[in-house]
Amino acid sequence: MNAIPGIAWRSAWNRRFTLGLTVLSIALATFLLLGVERIRTELRDNFSSSVSGTDLIVGPRTGSTQLLLYAVFRIGAATNNMQWKSVQALAAHPGVDWVVPLSLGDSHRGFPVLATTKAYFERFRYGNRQSLALREGEPFAGLFDAVVGAEVADRLGYRVGSRITLAHGSGELGGAEHADKPFTVVGVLARTGTPVDRTVHIGLEAMEAIHLEWMGGAPMPGLKIPAEQVRKFDIAPKTVTAALVGLKNRAAVFAVQRWVSTYAPEPLMAILPGVALDELWRVVGVAENALLLMSALVALVSLAGLVSVVMAGLGERRRELAVLRAVGASLRHVLALLALEGAFVTVLGIALGVVLAVLGIAGLSPWLQAQYGIALQLSAPTANEWMLLASLLAAGWIASLLPGVRAYRLSLADGLSPRI
Repeated sequence: MNAIPGIAWRSAWNRRFTLGLTVLSIALATFLLLGVERIRTELRDNFSSSVSGTDLIVGPRTGSTQLLLYAVFRIGAATNNMQWKSVQALAAHPGVDWVVPLSLGDSHRGFPVLATTKAYFERFRYGNRQSLALREGEPFAGLFDAVVGAEVADRLGYRVGSRITLAHGSGELGGAEHADKPFTVVGVLARTGTPVDRTVHIGLEAMEAIHLEWMGGAPMPGLKIPAEQVRKFDIAPKTVTAALVGLKNRAAVFAVQRWVSTYAPEPLMAILPGVALDELWRVVGVAENALLLMSALVALVSLAGLVSVVMAGLGERRRELAVLRAVGASLRHVLALLALEGAFVTVLGIALGVVLAVLGIAGLSPWLQAQYGIALQLSAPTANEWMLLASLLAAGWIASLLPGVRAYRLSLADGLSPRI
């Protein structure tokens, strides 16, 4: 029995090309499984960390998911706005610590424009309560100053001092441009892996200023107000899309939520970001299960390939197995030989797959973050990843035992008799 490992190694080495293909197949299956699992985990973390440190999101009465989508992810459009007086009343509530108003509706070359106040750069948190940081420049101070996210700057080549023009409406096409009121980029935010990276930030007064000649969502014919004259008009904000709210005491969150829902001057609602994110993930998280299922099918095909290779090689090894039995090897020894060989191939394939996964995460992480905002981190395997590796190893070992059933049926005389 002690000679079995050496025999298994030499037998595998003699068939190294065929078994090498099987090792590569298992390695690719391992790489795909671990890669999908890591991306799935990081996507969930990035999704959940798009906003943190905010106790409530307040906006016009609509669905909680819809309010979350346009307030946090800049997706969709508000069916109505909330009055500025409501924002002031909310800020004056005894349980409220701070309020950051948000106003959406315009765009710049397909990227959303968010009008807000300087408090946004001080109060907004993402990830593990991380604050926003400027890669270069400073927050907006002048009326026509803009701060762009990292992805906007990288894709469009913007730096501090760049001049940009906003367009009315959202999406790639947008609408009529506010060409007579250009903005100057005064700051570029550091990358966050959140929708902040894809956003152009301006002041609330600037949003009012570029729409002075507009009424009912369209410019008034023949009316043009030059940029240098807009301060002669009332450019204080009248309405906003939503507001981020921080409380003095989180225990008061439901009391403030009830106050908002019963606010008499206009119908409003307040949602808890964490609860709304969980609801949204249950809708969009179906895709991750589909990816995981596809990876499992690839792993199943690879293990089927292992069985096929061993089974195909079994016919060619009849003489080898018969000779082993003729010199005293029992059927138990033959089965141990096949099982050890299959386990060796499986372990080698899994090890190679883990190395490929580590190299893939290290190499592709900057590109994925730059292109898709997915921040992959090299870290110790999670419990799910260990479970996947253990399942692959167990499945590979069990698959290697299946050819042993056929080995039992090969008679000694069948293996030693010359073929005609």
